[in-house]
Amino acid sequence: MRRLAAHLASHRRMRFSTIGHPFRAAFSFARETGREGEDVGILDKSKPKPKHGLLHRRVGMTLTALVAAVSMAFAPAAMADMQGIDVSNWQCGIDIANTQADFVVVGTTWGTGQVYNNCLVSGVNTDANRVIAQAQASGKKFGLYHYAMGGNPEAEARFFYTNTSNYWRHGIVALDWEMDDNPAWGNWDWVRRFMAECERLSGGVKPLLYTGPVAGAIPGDIRADYGLWIAQYANMSPTGYQADPWMLGAYGEAMRQYSGTGVVNTWSPIDLNIFRGDAWQWDLYANPTGDSTPPATPAAPAQPNTPPADTNTGGISHVMQWGETIWGLAVAYNAWPLSAWHTPSGDINRYYVGDVVTYDGGSTATPAPSTGVSKTLQWGDTVWDFATSHGYSVSQCSVPSGNINVYYVGDVVTCR
Repeated sequence: MRRLAAHLASHRRMRFSTIGHPFRAAFSFARETGREGEDVGILDKSKPKPKHGLLHRRVGMTLTALVAAVSMAFAPAAMADMQGIDVSNWQCGIDIANTQADFVVVGTTWGTGQVYNNCLVSGVNTDANRVIAQAQASGKKFGLYHYAMGGNPEAEARFFYTNTSNYWRHGIVALDWEMDDNPAWGNWDWVRRFMAECERLSGGVKPLLYTGPVAGAIPGDIRADYGLWIAQYANMSPTGYQADPWMLGAYGEAMRQYSGTGVVNTWSPIDLNIFRGDAWQWDLYANPTGDSTPPATPAAPAQPNTPPADTNTGGISHVMQWGETIWGLAVAYNAWPLSAWHTPSGDINRYYVGDVVTYDGGSTATPAPSTGVSKTLQWGDTVWDFATSHGYSVSQCSVPSGNINVYYVGDVVTCR
């Protein structure tokens, strides 16, 4: 039962044979199958697909006090390997500052902007800046990933880089390569082209490749050129951090996602990951040149000491603070739609601490009738679109699942 752990221990000093890929070539051992477990990965299609088409992991079980205790018992500790989480539009608002983790990887972009869900607006996670800021402030390493949607690979790479370039060389970057909503699935040349464009745009940064049970089919040239982040679960039971998860190192991966039903002190269920190295190896993936300059948050453009007077009738003027998002302001002020907000950059998804953002006013949502409105959701609908088009915030709506983030085609959404 512990053969793999012993094997890894004997090879741990061999990991970093290539500067650009600290974890790549040193692992030549065969896939370990000695530990019992069900191979359940992120690409498991036995689960019902959410109506918006994006991957969603749902666990129909109650987390007990015992599970919570297990989570605390396996909190990250000072060791060679690092434990952490990855988050996306399903964890909008998570308290990263107080989360027990060595690192956090956040989903930042989807496709080329065609996705809206929760804090995901025009394919950009509007909560990502806050998540990364909290990670940096609390001493955690951070990373960011792009969800492939099978469009033009160069266009998706440019969308990823354009929206996140200020974080490159400070945190690791990764391509999320899955089957859902990805017509290019199985086309490894798509991956090659995406990776090559990222390298060209960034001047040499090589993204990690995140994928699941197809890890054994990854072509040799991709395996040789890029670090791997493999998702593979022994089962779907709730768990805390594990020092030696099932199948660890079977593909010579840099990072292993070993649970989609993890438990940490601030959120559950959540994805749990182990990075097979120390902080300095993480930094080498982020910046292959080896520059160890501490991660920097985006510099705030020069702003007047006093925000300009708000000349819009019923308008709003706000100076952005750490952790704030346009989406959050829209909810707080009940000021919709998001397109009525303006930032100095001219891009609603690009703003920094100190920016003065404004809301046009005039179209501020008026109170809706107390009887509310309802709709049977069709393919492509989102609760956010329906709510805002009728002057409601998402928090005023309900769906059959009881979780406003979980809904399917045919569900009736009601806002009141």
